[in-house]
Amino acid sequence: MTSRIELPACTHEPLAGLLNTLSLERAGKNLYRAENIPQLTGRVYGGQILAQATMAAADTVNLGTDPDERLAHSITAAFLRPGKVDVPTEFEVVELNDARSFSTRSVRARQNGVILFTARVSFQLHQPGPSFGTPVPEAPDPDTLDSSVDFFSQVDNDWGHLMSTTNAVDMRHVDGHIYTGPAKVASNHTQIWFRTRSPMPEGSSKLLQRAMLGYAADQFMLEPVMRQTDIYWTNPHASVATLDHSIWWHRNFDVSQWILADLESPSAQNGRGLTIAKFFQNGRHIATMSQEGMVRLRSVTTYTD
Repeated sequence: MTSRIELPACTHEPLAGLLNTLSLERAGKNLYRAENIPQLTGRVYGGQILAQATMAAADTVNLGTDPDERLAHSITAAFLRPGKVDVPTEFEVVELNDARSFSTRSVRARQNGVILFTARVSFQLHQPGPSFGTPVPEAPDPDTLDSSVDFFSQVDNDWGHLMSTTNAVDMRHVDGHIYTGPAKVASNHTQIWFRTRSPMPEGSSKLLQRAMLGYAADQFMLEPVMRQTDIYWTNPHASVATLDHSIWWHRNFDVSQWILADLESPSAQNGRGLTIAKFFQNGRHIATMSQEGMVRLRSVTTYTD
């Protein structure tokens, strides 16, 4: 008889549907199976795989104890090939290390026996030590900015309908969105406020909150690269995909409340771009991420590097 990773009940869509995909089915010792969120491209969304891998790894760490006793503090992931949304994704966790303070897990995600994704996830007991963080940068109030939820509710096509019914995150772009056109001003730096469209259910673990941050951020991490190069999401000549993604979770947070992402790309070359991002909530530096992705324009056929 199979069981699932238990999560608090949620009745608010689209958050409920997302949480259902994070409630992985236990398919054997350190083996898990999960369904996928629908995507117009037919390809599995990388942020979903990242969050599911975090949940699977953690399920092998705190057996029989508080699920937040050893919290995930970092994940380093590589996206090897695209997955299909209509095929269940299987996760295999390998227990690499359990020491007094730290535990380390390796995770592989497969479809039909083919590896799509690998990750190393590290966990640590809560312990005393030095503490400081980057000061919060200045940014306009999110309530003064346009909502992605409002934008997609007005897009009368399959893309708009899918984003309205499946994307659990409300995003507010400080410099304006780049869904349907390039940035008004080319820049390798931008800021985005975001939170879940409905509150996380009561009893949500700190681990679940951290998995949700990875889910949310993957959909905009490469935007500084795109803004600097006049690429936008619906450009028919553009190809954008995550290659690798690392997260360092520094402090606890509530993804139901506004989080400020401050993103900058230090370099793009050879059809790849890198973004470094810092995340802030309530005056605290809560996480740092890096992501490199494929960012290409089919119309660009010359080498510049």
